[in-house]
Amino acid sequence: MSLLFSPIKIKNITLKNRIVVSPMCEYSSIDGFANNWHLVHLGSRAVGGAGLVITEATAVSPEGRISIVDLGIWKDEHKEKLKEIVDFIHENGSVAGIQLAHAGRKASFDIPWENPAQVSKENGGWDTVAPSAIQFNSKDKMPIALDKAGIEKVKSDFKAAAKRALEAGFKVVEVHAAHGYLLHQFLSPLSNQRTDEYGGSFENRIRIVLEVVAAVQEVWPKENPLFVRISATDWVNGGWNAEDSVQLAGILKEIGVDVIDTSTGGLAREQQILVAPNYQVGFAEQIKKETGILTGAVGLITEAAQAEAILSADQADLIFIARELLRNPYFPLQAAKQLGDDVKWPVQYERAK
Repeated sequence: MSLLFSPIKIKNITLKNRIVVSPMCEYSSIDGFANNWHLVHLGSRAVGGAGLVITEATAVSPEGRISIVDLGIWKDEHKEKLKEIVDFIHENGSVAGIQLAHAGRKASFDIPWENPAQVSKENGGWDTVAPSAIQFNSKDKMPIALDKAGIEKVKSDFKAAAKRALEAGFKVVEVHAAHGYLLHQFLSPLSNQRTDEYGGSFENRIRIVLEVVAAVQEVWPKENPLFVRISATDWVNGGWNAEDSVQLAGILKEIGVDVIDTSTGGLAREQQILVAPNYQVGFAEQIKKETGILTGAVGLITEAAQAEAILSADQADLIFIARELLRNPYFPLQAAKQLGDDVKWPVQYERAK
């Protein structure tokens, strides 16, 4: 059997293969509620054979949404439809995961394909928050620097969201600390210019991430996997970098995090990224080899042989796939055939095997 289709056990959860549906925003919710679009979108990737299916960035509070149409889990009423989706994913042999997120200063946007700009409060938008009053884009509204009460609310919101996720049946939780959203904003000296215990030194800038993880762990079972997604580099001189990421990953491993989902960028407009297949894989490899924690590789991974080569070279333990699974939700079933693996298909589809 190939490595891509070998099972992996993380705590008490066994994934049938190493293919993960990477979180991808669908911008299709009203008031944070999941609907039949999410059922079909996520459910079809389970039918398609992925080992782990993770929701899009799911807001832990209304003001934590990237856009007015983001998925949310800030109130109990959100659980009902999410549970239906989770049950369908599990009935079809995959494991359901959820990414918990707060957008920080990159929040209050309109529907991206209609108007890729922030929405005013008069039109249904809201004040954005950040570690410091620094805009992502000069055209954006100025974010409000979080005070101590605001930071406590963020931690409380992540904790409550994790509890709801457990009640909805999710087996994996991922804390989103990447792509220029709130927790990443605290990590990077480019966006965090605080002078209190949450700013300045490396130890201070990572403090909120560690505290959010600890808050989640208060309600999330120790036997269930806990992932953290990070941007391993800002791709900007003087910003968060690979060495910082290795150091943070080692600390997260010590406090019980199981997997570092290793992405990059998203924090600074001036980022310079040389995009190519596997362009982020080296960061996952570095973190894995220097800390021993499990890592996920993501970014322009589109072919079965490519994914297998990453695993064979021990560069990562999981393969997170995004756009290729948008193009082809049945990529895992086809990849297995290409690698010579005989995997189980849904009985309804077996005549096409």
